[in-house]
Amino acid sequence: MAPDWIRGFAAAFEKGAESVLWTNRFLSDMNGMYADQAETDRILSEEDPLIYRYHEIGAPEEPGVLSFGITELMPGRVGREYYMTKGHFHRRLMTSEVYLCLEGSGALMLENQEGDWKLIPMRPMEAVYVPKGYAHRSINTGESVLRMFFVYEADAGHDYGTIETRGYRHLVISGSEGAVTADNPKWCGMAGQADRSE
Repeated sequence: MAPDWIRGFAAAFEKGAESVLWTNRFLSDMNGMYADQAETDRILSEEDPLIYRYHEIGAPEEPGVLSFGITELMPGRVGREYYMTKGHFHRRLMTSEVYLCLEGSGALMLENQEGDWKLIPMRPMEAVYVPKGYAHRSINTGESVLRMFFVYEADAGHDYGTIETRGYRHLVISGSEGAVTADNPKWCGMAGQADRSE
């Protein structure tokens, strides 16, 4: 049954359900986004692991409509860097988003155009609020799947290109006592960033 965006509906997100359409992101889809390119190349010469997948209800991109879905981020690392989502700004920059961690453990990396950044832990049944104007990326620092519910304004759109081009200022890597942040050697700064102030 199609979602009724006028009168309301319920949507089931069963854990591990294969009956819904998932969008998969493999390491090859994120080639160049991890700091250790040599390790990326080595892994891809042997396999192309699934990094994350998401299922989103196909909301109409209209003002006042909320888009929502589930992301499942696999455990693992490329070199010392934990598996992560691509990360994005919203095309309509002044848009917020909420993530609810359902299971697993990780962090949400936030960064705005002015250089302010923050790493917020993600724990089961805790919600993380992403303020308007911040790019955001989920990172799995645990040993099991990080499963999250997300919701945002459906007409906000996504800008993946800025992050693909310039990266984030910081990485989340495995340290002697767990996850730590480190400067990203691939970060390109704000040069050439498009104005997305709409």
